[in-house]
Amino acid sequence: MADAVIVAAARSPIGRAFKGSLKDLRPDNLTATIVRAALDQVPQLDPSDVEDLMLGCGLPGGEAGFNMARVTAVLLGYDHLPGTTLTRYCASSLQTTRMAMHAIKAGEGQVFISAGVETVSRHVKGSSDSLPDTMNPLFDDAQARTAANAAVALEQETVEGLAAEGGAGGWHDPRDDGLLPDAYIAMGQTAENVAALRGISRAEQDEFAVRSQNLAEQAINGFFARETAAAQAAAALRDVREQAAAAQAAAREQAAAT
Repeated sequence: MADAVIVAAARSPIGRAFKGSLKDLRPDNLTATIVRAALDQVPQLDPSDVEDLMLGCGLPGGEAGFNMARVTAVLLGYDHLPGTTLTRYCASSLQTTRMAMHAIKAGEGQVFISAGVETVSRHVKGSSDSLPDTMNPLFDDAQARTAANAAVALEQETVEGLAAEGGAGGWHDPRDDGLLPDAYIAMGQTAENVAALRGISRAEQDEFAVRSQNLAEQAINGFFARETAAAQAAAALRDVREQAAAAQAAAREQAAAT
């Protein structure tokens, strides 16, 4: 069984939703830019040797729809390359990396691209979870319980009260009562349920969060620096803005002519 190894890695700088420097970049353009930065690290690689492009996206809809992995492959000039886009929400690109590893170990191929993208700034153009009346009504009662417990939490101002299925008394498995759990519960409320179930205090959560933030800041100029394709992202952003400016100029000229 073949071993799977990572031979190149690249990431974009961290952006701020709706306000950051990357907010004008489409997710497919951003993906193509960063994948290209990774591929540039292995110039000896023949593109025809790549078997598949696996792309994780938490909300693959709107600008991130249309099997964005295949769109990315075409943007890269790899018209021969198939692509698959999948969602496991925040773990989507971890899943594609697992898939690539499994494919290599299973003998399906030797070279795969694993990528992930999420551009919250572009969700105003739509996402896979944005359409109204698409949730299964069988979960209506469960969602009502979640909303009721959230209201209790707001009134009592207790962390424990945020537990979606247990209120201030802590988390309670609705399956024990023969009820359907809330499959659409928000991530934050899920975290509070886990904290209540495992006995993790708010102070412990805050301490862990501060440590994580501090380590991330250190890594930006340390461990992550070797992977961050800041120049490539900036160049892609310049291209987008130049194209937008040219389109606006053309529109003004057309308006003046008429």
